[in-house]
Amino acid sequence: MHLSEVDSSIRQDIRYAGAGNFLGRPVKGYAAPACILTRQAAEALAKVQAALKADGETLVVIDCYRPKRAVADMVEWTKSGKETNAEWYPAVQRNRLVAEGYLARRSAHSRGSTVDLTIAPLDDASAAPDPACGVRGAKTLEFGTGVDCMDPASATASNDVSKTARKSREKLVRLMREAGFRNYAREWWHFTLADEPFRQPFDFDVTGK
Repeated sequence: MHLSEVDSSIRQDIRYAGAGNFLGRPVKGYAAPACILTRQAAEALAKVQAALKADGETLVVIDCYRPKRAVADMVEWTKSGKETNAEWYPAVQRNRLVAEGYLARRSAHSRGSTVDLTIAPLDDASAAPDPACGVRGAKTLEFGTGVDCMDPASATASNDVSKTARKSREKLVRLMREAGFRNYAREWWHFTLADEPFRQPFDFDVTGK
C-alpha cells in the first residue's frame, strides 16, 4: 500500500524515480516517486512520525519497496566501472560496492517492509548543511553523511562523524526500534520491520496511487 494512505504527513523524497541518485538516472521499476510498504510497516512508521512531530520534526523517506528488477539494475550498473565518486562512493570502487556490502544482490526492500529514511526539522531554516556524500537537498538534521553515502562513515556506530550526528543517529535508531524496526549496522538510514509479514521478494513497479 502507499504510505500516504496511512500517514500523508511523512515527507517522501524517492530519489530512484529520478536522476538524483548514485546511478544518475531513474532506476528500472520506479514509474513514480512513491513510497509503497506493507500495512504493518506503514503503520509502524506512523508511530515514529507521531513522536517526531511532537519535537517539531518529521520523517523523510528516501526509498521503500524496491522491485527485484531495480535491484538487478543496480547490481548490473556496478559492473561497468572501477571509478570512485566523491558524492556517492568516495573510497570504494564502483565494481566493489556489492562485495563490500553496500549493495545487495537480493534486497530486503523487495519484501516491502524495509525503508531508507532520515529526520528533518519541520522548519527548514534549522536544517543542517548538505552533507558532502549521499542524498543532498533533503533539509535534514545532521547525520554525518547523507542517505546512500557508500562509505565506512555511514556505519551507524561510526566515530568518524560529529557528536551531533551521532546523537541524531541514536535518536533515529531508538525511535525505529521502539516501533519494531531493526537497523542495518552498515547504514544508519536502513531499517527493516522485525516481524515483517512477507519473506518473498516482489517485482511489480512502483507507481502512484
